[in-house]
Amino acid sequence: MNINRSRFANLSRTATVRRLLAMVLVVLAFLSWPDSVSAQTFAKSSGKEKGKKVDSALPNGPRDYRSANFLVHTDLPADEANDLLKRLETMLALISKYWGKPNKQTIEMFVVRDLEVWPPNALERIGRESIEQRAGITISSTSVNRQTGQLLAAKSRVYAIADRGVPQHEAVHAYCHQSFGRAGPTWYAEGLAEMGHCWREGESRVHCLPHVVKYLRSVEPKPLRAIVNGRDQTGDSWQNYAWRWALCHLLANNPNYFDRFRPLGLGILADQPDATFERVYGSMSQEIAFEYLFFLQHFDLGYEVTLTAWDWKTKFRSATATLPVTCVVEAKRGWQASRLQVKAGDEIEVSAEGTWSLSADGPEFTPFGIELPVAKPDSEKPGKVPKSATPKRASKAGTEALEELPSVMRYESRFKPGQLVGVLLNDYELSEPFPIPADGAFVAPGDGQLFLRCEEAWNRLADNKGKVNVKFKVKADK
Repeated sequence: MNINRSRFANLSRTATVRRLLAMVLVVLAFLSWPDSVSAQTFAKSSGKEKGKKVDSALPNGPRDYRSANFLVHTDLPADEANDLLKRLETMLALISKYWGKPNKQTIEMFVVRDLEVWPPNALERIGRESIEQRAGITISSTSVNRQTGQLLAAKSRVYAIADRGVPQHEAVHAYCHQSFGRAGPTWYAEGLAEMGHCWREGESRVHCLPHVVKYLRSVEPKPLRAIVNGRDQTGDSWQNYAWRWALCHLLANNPNYFDRFRPLGLGILADQPDATFERVYGSMSQEIAFEYLFFLQHFDLGYEVTLTAWDWKTKFRSATATLPVTCVVEAKRGWQASRLQVKAGDEIEVSAEGTWSLSADGPEFTPFGIELPVAKPDSEKPGKVPKSATPKRASKAGTEALEELPSVMRYESRFKPGQLVGVLLNDYELSEPFPIPADGAFVAPGDGQLFLRCEEAWNRLADNKGKVNVKFKVKADK
């Protein structure tokens, strides 16, 4: 949650006056901080070594901790406080790199575990009230040039409870206000702030809190338009924050949409009038609504949007007895375009070649879910010298990495692991999935474009390997 208190500056035409007024505004911004925050609290934080604890006036009360970009007043134990600073610095490095603007001003935070150990005048009223509600709030004062919109001065203060990623969430708001003077509309500001404490460098897997997965997977999905066009207010509920996070996570990572999402965000933060969801994504709204709903139905910890993006560009056609349709299906991706257009009742002959596996070092399967026998190791073959039994190390994207994120929702399937499965897409509606029979034939259950995948839990695709070649043709009349 963030509150922005803006002041506008009318600057004269001369550069000297502009500079003098800017300096005055900066001084006024700092002098305008609430009296309820103790002057002693700020005085004792100056000139201290980064990452080190500063003595507090109260032995059992809050203490101050510094890092390169943060000053944190907290009652957390020293080890937890310094761990929080490390997490905040890591997050700040990622978001400032994403937005292309380094942080230039210390972000000040009040992080509270136990309000009872804080003196009455240490927290301003609105911050204390937010913490009493087990939440967080960012209060920002900004000064901008009324004519140009240029940010002249900004200062934010964060008040947050010490758990559930609230400090990181509010730190994103503080960074945006101090760097850009604003955080954007509610759906964007809160969605990106929720992403802030979940980001990991170089990957797009879902890292949200487990209760977010349970909530979004168990309730009626909130329509896309209700999120981006609603009149929601910041600080409304963690449930609404979850919807905004899901949309922003999808747009920021899905290869169909991410190339427009960052420019949209920069336009929003620059207060450009044409930087709106409707203008940027209006022509793709149906596809986004479809993929957003699909994400809500299937995601879990470890789910990768990059591997499950839908193919909206491939051309589909009908097969004939003499002109088959062929495609390649990868084990590590979600639904993939077969290029086959079918009509209800079509009798389709199918054949598939190749093998795949469901983990980096797991057994191989045929395209129809039949596990292949494991070849004997060289040490068991005549004339072979035994090799040292050094187990393979799973790749970063393999089983070892995936086990760090246990599933929240149980994955249930009526198909065999590794089986080739199909689904029909027609007018942004999906049929029920159905198995592709082993080198046989099937009757199309409806009209639509055929998509295929290797049967596997949706959040366990990353370490799959292998691909199969599939051929379809219409069954010839006898």
